[in-house]
Amino acid sequence: MATRRKVSNLLALTVLNSLVERPMHPYELASVLRARGKDHSIKIKWGSLYTVMQNLEKHGFVEATGTTREGRRPERTVYAITPAGLAEVRDWLRELVGVPEREFPRFEAALAEIGVLPPDEVVELLEQRLRILDAELAEGRVALGGLAQGLPRVFLIEMEYHMAMVGAEIEWIRGLLQEIREGTLTGVDAWREWHATGQVPESITELAKLGSHPKDEEDGDPDS
Repeated sequence: MATRRKVSNLLALTVLNSLVERPMHPYELASVLRARGKDHSIKIKWGSLYTVMQNLEKHGFVEATGTTREGRRPERTVYAITPAGLAEVRDWLRELVGVPEREFPRFEAALAEIGVLPPDEVVELLEQRLRILDAELAEGRVALGGLAQGLPRVFLIEMEYHMAMVGAEIEWIRGLLQEIREGTLTGVDAWREWHATGQVPESITELAKLGSHPKDEEDGDPDS
């Protein structure tokens, strides 16, 4: 059974994994993460790197092993991963790789509420999104091709995964656009009627009733 995370920040995961290679001070670590493009696979707030390191030290996952100084710059504390940190990062990775987690992308949230916009505007917005995604995919393939010349594929699989997800989204959006244009998307006629007349069609209001419960109507907001 997976243990409860003591530190749940994904930047902490990357920090621990980088320190497996060798001890580093936070400034050096930031340079390594930038050089390896880690900010493409996780959201990194560079200013929080020192705070993350302090939290890892607090939990016993890293420890200060000394200081270093370059020229007139201030001394910098060098950190190394501890045996507990190594066990934690391995356990954490086993969980992340082996146990799917429900995520909540912003695009998915927008799709759930998209009916408030007229269908024709939605088509324009999806076409705009497609152009951006097509450009991102093309740029990613060029970048991946260049990196593949000097790096083994095992170091590029997260980039491959991202591009596969972008490609899947592109294909899904193209299919949705086709259904909206051809009128084969179930409910699209009621959607158009709503925005043409300003009145919610009866077919939609009837569906809303199916999702309500008599007890909810009597008791009011169940979360109040």
